[in-house]
Amino acid sequence: DADAIAELFEGVSAPLIRTSIEIAEMVKYVDNAFHALKVVFANEIGSICDALRIDAHIVMSIFCMDTKLNISPCYLKPGFAFGGSCLPKDIRALTYKAKRLDVNTPVLNAILPSNQHQIAIGLQRITAMQRRKIGILGLSFKAGTDDIRESPLVELTESLIGKGYDVRIYDRGISLARLCGGNKEYVERKIPHIARLMVSRIRDVLDHAEIVVIGNKAPEFRDVADLLRPGQELVDLVGLAERSTEEAYAGLSA
Repeated sequence: DADAIAELFEGVSAPLIRTSIEIAEMVKYVDNAFHALKVVFANEIGSICDALRIDAHIVMSIFCMDTKLNISPCYLKPGFAFGGSCLPKDIRALTYKAKRLDVNTPVLNAILPSNQHQIAIGLQRITAMQRRKIGILGLSFKAGTDDIRESPLVELTESLIGKGYDVRIYDRGISLARLCGGNKEYVERKIPHIARLMVSRIRDVLDHAEIVVIGNKAPEFRDVADLLRPGQELVDLVGLAERSTEEAYAGLSA
């Protein structure tokens, strides 16, 4: 039993975690898959560097010095797609350069299609509930910014509108009156109808929606699950809300 197995590891200086067999087995597979992914990623970067006559070992040595984002638990929780003005652009630039150099980078090439698939999963999760009134909390690709360029929430919203859903959106960080520069141009060019979808309070979204979608990790969305009325559904794309209403909760990895 678990106690007998635990005794075998009494002398090991490491955390002892008791969990289900299924989770333990999956952790083992995830460990090795991630180790393999790191090897392949480093090798593809090395191939690009070699073609550019750049020392890949120095590049990766500097890369590994970042223990806040690069070598850390950051970005390693299941959730929604990434977006913004940096990640998609830089991945396109890197894979384009690799192609021009005739360097094969299948892992790097798969990043954006996989990210796009995550948006499709979110859309499928919402449409499968067969409700027409949708409230979206958070339009920017991350909390605390007004940058909506290449936000996956914008693409999700556009898809819902295109399918005839009645959508309302709340995001404290986005004020149409304050938008300027690239964000203002993006709204006017890509989503000019956003003004009629935006509301000024979370309560306005909750009053309208049959399905409430949490799109980013703004702290004010954390307790939304407790504000749902009977029969109202919650789709938490980012794993933020407390699951106090489990029967109404749905997440991409729920």
